[in-house]
Amino acid sequence: MRKFTQLLLAVAIAAPLQAIAASPISQAVADSSRPADQRSADALRKPAETLAFAGVKPGMTVGEFYPGGGYFTRMLSDVVGPKGHVYGIENDRWKESVEANKALAAKLKNVTMDSGPFGTVAFPKPLDLAWVTQNYHDLKIAKYGKVDTLAFDRAVYKALKPGGVFFILDHQGAANLTDADIEKLHRINRDVVVKEVTAAGFKLVGEGKFLRRPADDHTKPIFDESIRGHTDQYALKFVKARG
Repeated sequence: MRKFTQLLLAVAIAAPLQAIAASPISQAVADSSRPADQRSADALRKPAETLAFAGVKPGMTVGEFYPGGGYFTRMLSDVVGPKGHVYGIENDRWKESVEANKALAAKLKNVTMDSGPFGTVAFPKPLDLAWVTQNYHDLKIAKYGKVDTLAFDRAVYKALKPGGVFFILDHQGAANLTDADIEKLHRINRDVVVKEVTAAGFKLVGEGKFLRRPADDHTKPIFDESIRGHTDQYALKFVKARG
């Protein structure tokens, strides 16, 4: 009887561990077809935590802004699976990224890539999830294309299904940064993003702390070698009202 009880306990413990190991997100991160340089960035970028926090699930329709060659695109594709789809949209001024995205989409059956003027929001069907990582601040940089970020956020709101999620991850900046400061540092203050996105009708429902790094004092450009890859970043999850 004791051995039987121990066996049941072992099965009970193993089951959730196996479920985690076999989850679509874990499988996506572990996908051996991902380029080595992207996989080597995982320790700093924490893609499993990012995907889980955003709520990516099989069957979803995802709109990914500015894939930049597809670090997250590949994993989003794996997680949403054959019943889901990822629609990427790139800034048409970023020619290298546009070409890299096209090459990636040719390999992935559930990924479609497009490009347009910066700030374009155009998807062929309503989205379950709109996704922008480390690029919201770029919408403030005029040389990439002049964008009205409130209009952009409102367009994202319209593109989502009721109850859909707008996920934003970016580098924390100090308060009261000017657009010139944002261009120099490639950072934007978390409170500014929350103010703008909620003004478009969204509700903030979650904030991820998994990339917060208090050692970053927010004064250096994100490309400075002393801080690159180790910046303080916030993850924000907004939801469109259901009715």
